[in-house]
Amino acid sequence: MRIHVGADHAALEAKTALIDHLRQAGHDVTDHGPFVYDAEDDYPVFCLRAAEAVAADDDALGFVLGGSGNGEQMAANKVAGVRAALCYGPELAQLAREHNDARICSIGGRFTTPEESLAIADAFVATPFSGVERHARRIAMLDRYEATGELPDLPDSAR
Repeated sequence: MRIHVGADHAALEAKTALIDHLRQAGHDVTDHGPFVYDAEDDYPVFCLRAAEAVAADDDALGFVLGGSGNGEQMAANKVAGVRAALCYGPELAQLAREHNDARICSIGGRFTTPEESLAIADAFVATPFSGVERHARRIAMLDRYEATGELPDLPDSAR
């Protein structure tokens, strides 16, 4: 599988370990940086590039990593067609893929151990989207809103 990875200085070591782990598992991994430690770097520089690469390739997944993972997830979600999920455990990663068809997993390096980060990545990569109708319907609502700005119809019970 093709996988794109971007991070910031707070997760440089975690990014390197993740890339090594994914490559050892046979994945084609592109490292979008950073490549050296710089405490003043800006996560959008690297995470937006990783997210754009995922958006351009229907068969790719991605990971964005930072201190908390919050900003990195927000950056990735600014790219049209990307659904990035902040995952602090393998179960969240699995659900993000299975229910939300997330294509990018955001990991907070300061909040997960190195071992847990790799388990999160393994769960994310191994889990396909379920295709269950209710999940597909919800994703379609998000896609339509992203494309048109049109809010989904309110259900009768909310009127």
